[in-house]
Amino acid sequence: MSDVISALKPGQNITCTVAKIPTWSDGITTIERLMRRNPVVAKGLRKAHRQRQQTLNVYIRGNRDWTSRVKCGKIARVTPGATWTMPFDFSIKHDLASVAECLTISNA
Repeated sequence: MSDVISALKPGQNITCTVAKIPTWSDGITTIERLMRRNPVVAKGLRKAHRQRQQTLNVYIRGNRDWTSRVKCGKIARVTPGATWTMPFDFSIKHDLASVAECLTISNA
């Protein structure tokens, strides 16, 4: 594990920057999941979810209510240079370690 990751304390804010895009698809998914922990991104996702639920298209099909669900928007995108801030806890320690070669991690 990286020395930077092992020196982090729970509850401290960290800033992560994408240095390069991972070549494996699971790495991209992991970085997107970490980006969604940013409080600003999480608030945007909650707001979009609430809006989708309010405008849900319900119609009758076979004498039952069916819904036409809208796909979720991608607020967090993995691009080189993308930066986000999030609180650190031990539940994401292994996720950060798995994509550490693609990220630059520093204290906020």
